[in-house]
Amino acid sequence: MGEVGVEFGVEPVIRGSMAMENTCGALVRELECLWTEIGEGKEAKDRMLMELEMECIKVYRRKVEETSNEKAQLHRLLVSQEAELAALVACLGENSLQLEMAKNKVALKEQIASVTPILTDLRAKKEERMRQFADLRSQIEKISAEISGQNHQYDPSSKYVKMDELDLSIRTLTEYQRHLSNLQKEKSDRLHKVLEYVNEVHSLCGVLGLDFAKTVDEVHPSLHETGSGKSTNISSSTLDGLSQVVLKLKAEKKTRVQKLQDTVKSLLELWKVMDSPEEERRHFGKVATIVGSSEEDVAYSGVLSLEIIKQTEAEVERLTKLKASRMKELALRRRLELEDICRNSHIQPDMSTTSEKTIALIDSGLVDPSELLANIEAQIVKAKEEALTRKEIMERVDKWLMACEEENWLEEYNQDAKRYSAGRGVHLNLKRAEKARAIINKIPAIVDNLMIKTFAWEDERNMPFLYDGVRLVAVLEEYKLTRLQKEEERRRYRGQKKLQSILLTEKEPLHGSRPSTKRGGSFNRKTNGYSTNGSGNGFMTPTPRRVSAGSATPELLSPRSHSGRHNWYFSDSRHLPTAPFNFIALSKEGSMSSYASISGSEPDSPLLL
Repeated sequence: MGEVGVEFGVEPVIRGSMAMENTCGALVRELECLWTEIGEGKEAKDRMLMELEMECIKVYRRKVEETSNEKAQLHRLLVSQEAELAALVACLGENSLQLEMAKNKVALKEQIASVTPILTDLRAKKEERMRQFADLRSQIEKISAEISGQNHQYDPSSKYVKMDELDLSIRTLTEYQRHLSNLQKEKSDRLHKVLEYVNEVHSLCGVLGLDFAKTVDEVHPSLHETGSGKSTNISSSTLDGLSQVVLKLKAEKKTRVQKLQDTVKSLLELWKVMDSPEEERRHFGKVATIVGSSEEDVAYSGVLSLEIIKQTEAEVERLTKLKASRMKELALRRRLELEDICRNSHIQPDMSTTSEKTIALIDSGLVDPSELLANIEAQIVKAKEEALTRKEIMERVDKWLMACEEENWLEEYNQDAKRYSAGRGVHLNLKRAEKARAIINKIPAIVDNLMIKTFAWEDERNMPFLYDGVRLVAVLEEYKLTRLQKEEERRRYRGQKKLQSILLTEKEPLHGSRPSTKRGGSFNRKTNGYSTNGSGNGFMTPTPRRVSAGSATPELLSPRSHSGRHNWYFSDSRHLPTAPFNFIALSKEGSMSSYASISGSEPDSPLLL
């Protein structure tokens, strides 16, 4: 194979040399013929042939030198390309690139031809890599300047650096990218933190009524200036400045909240004391809500401004002055409210703050009106608390008193001789009478349960249960005793009527029967609270009235009057004697009127009908 390669390589050269020798020989022979024809001598021919050979040698030598120089240039070019290639490979970190050539067997031009495209590709890759590095370094420098708070000036001349001073490998590029990513994340975190601070400052300035732009401008103007080419400063000094501003505003907010809450508490107390109208309160509606709010919940715009605080303080001062002039009126009004509560709950009010004493104390100047008013307020609170504890018993008392009213009505209804006569409204009275009998039958149980509840209340609080100053248990025991006396009176009444009937029956055979004129005219007048209607066909619902002591139902049995639901029994029982009332000892006139009524139209039993 090697010999064949040599033969194939030498044969064209031999053929070329032979052709040139044939040509040169032909030309020399033609030249010799020309010289012979001219008549040149042999010496001249030899000399000219020698000169011709020298010229040929010079031409060959020159060509050899030129070829040698070309070879040297190609070698230097190849060496420089290989050096540049090695440098690019080292710079770009292209360790995977392998260039293997048999330099002894491959011509220089072939070597150069094989290196040139690789070198061109690496040069282009280096240019692209340098651009990437330049962009990364520019961004890194810019973000670093923003973080450090310095002004970044971009220098185009620094776009490219010397190759021996720069590592353009993928590893270094990845490190740059990682560094840039970390800086971008730090920038994003700082920007987010700055925006949080700015938003918090904006919110606090709104609540405190401060100028937001002026406040943040003291930290850095870029925090409120917006426009093209302007970026928000995210340096550490800006973050520290914003942090200090937020702490300062929070401290100011806390101070103002405490100050305004104290002022509003005074304002609310004055509103309550002065009974201020809703129109006056509406102007400070938002301010009044901060009393029950925490510091974080106070977020109304301008609610903590100095102007609002001054207005609130001015209103408190105005109401304080007005309060001093109206304290007497307020004290009397609250005293009336106390008496109202006590009257509704049948409690005896504290007599130390009566209207007369209150006016006298205020006029004398011996007592501070505010203290006097506070004392009345405390009495009101105490009365309300006591009324709440008495609520269940008071409801049972009302139920008992309503049953007593129905009992009085039924007794008066039973005394009406015309209660069964035909007329308008009679059926309504009959229905009410049936309901009244059902209620009256429950009175003993109602009274017993009421006494049990009252005893339990007294045992729990170790104090008597007073109803309009009278012990309720004593009243109930008196009522039970009176009810027993009333039952005894009814039994006596029925015995007397039976005896009278027997006497009348014995007298009839002696004198004969005669019509009684009393039966028809005994109830022509208004009887027992009933009133006839316009046509005289019936009776309306009777209105209760007081009955005489000789009647079947003494007034003492009624725990209250029938107008205004006032308890006459409770109000007057304090003046009654301690001994039981003698309802049996009736007056003679009352007895005679009873007998006359019995002989006429009295029913057999007032409660059994």
